[in-house]
Amino acid sequence: MAKLVLDLHDIYNKGNLIDKSLNDIINEALDKKIKTIEIIPGKGSGQLKKKVLRFLQQKEIKAKYHRIDKDSKNFGRIFVYFKF
Repeated sequence: MAKLVLDLHDIYNKGNLIDKSLNDIINEALDKKIKTIEIIPGKGSGQLKKKVLRFLQQKEIKAKYHRIDKDSKNFGRIFVYFKF
């Protein structure tokens, strides 16, 4: 199964770039009909993960995906699932 991966380690402190990267990968998944995105905010303090989750909870973003799943085995990963 094809999936897209977004690793945020390199831009963890650049808020505007994080939002853009999240938007870009969601749109890419929609364009290419890819059902899964794996977002890696990393472990750290948890602030970046919270930021990603807040981004995903926005109404206009939430309308684009089916559900999200936090990896129970790896705190530093979030999966976003799409239905086509």
